[in-house]
Amino acid sequence: MWVANIGANAKPKGIFERGNTTMKSALYLVAATAALIATGAQAQSHTSTRVQFNNPVLGATNIDTPFTFGEALAGAANNGLLLFNIGTRITTTSTAADDTEAATPTVANTFTLTGTVNRDCSFYAGNTAAARSIDFGVIGVRTGNNENVNAAFEMAGPATANVQTLTAGCNTNNAVEVSKDDIRGMVNANPGGYDTDEFQANIPYSVTATWTGVGLNAVTAGTSQTLTVAGNANAGSLQQGAWRSAMNIAFNAPAITDRGLVAGTYTGTTTVTLRAL
Repeated sequence: MWVANIGANAKPKGIFERGNTTMKSALYLVAATAALIATGAQAQSHTSTRVQFNNPVLGATNIDTPFTFGEALAGAANNGLLLFNIGTRITTTSTAADDTEAATPTVANTFTLTGTVNRDCSFYAGNTAAARSIDFGVIGVRTGNNENVNAAFEMAGPATANVQTLTAGCNTNNAVEVSKDDIRGMVNANPGGYDTDEFQANIPYSVTATWTGVGLNAVTAGTSQTLTVAGNANAGSLQQGAWRSAMNIAFNAPAITDRGLVAGTYTGTTTVTLRAL
């Protein structure tokens, strides 16, 4: 109310008896202080200001940034009274650097672990080539002089062999392949001459491989798998998923009963391949 009286050129008393010039200065300071305080309340800075006034007219007043409009008015009034040596004031100001980036109360990071497993197939086939050599020894034929001419020199019985490895498999999709070097089977390379109506110089045989595995791209428990290459076939293959187990390979040469065998050495090779896909 005292500001309004001054604006109306009323005769002030007490603290306002210092003359017109002093009153204009007071009004100017009040307005400027209010503007500065209001501006401080709106500024986005990391400077913190606390002002505490104490005077017998307005009492104790505390103002902290950010200033509200009411605090700005209170500060202006207190500063105006200080022009007339009424009251006192203490101001504390602190400044600190702002965060370099926006503060994040919660931070989550995802870590991706990456590694590579090489594709591999394993087949234990002994430490030397001798472990892979199957010798039937003498392949018996009917040599008795009392044999009928239609049975003489025929195989006395089947020739069989069996190979088992306890370690075989692949750690990825793969193919098990079985192939013979000659579709005729075991072949006598130097038979000499013979009557092809009565004799032959080869012994056909079949190959059967068995193991525990799964189908191609299957994700399931392993079951018995079988790959057979018949006596009149040269090769075969079976695609499947990753597996590991023992593998059994059976060779079977049935007895030849419609022709005799020419004397000599019969040889055949079979290759078992585990191929990663």
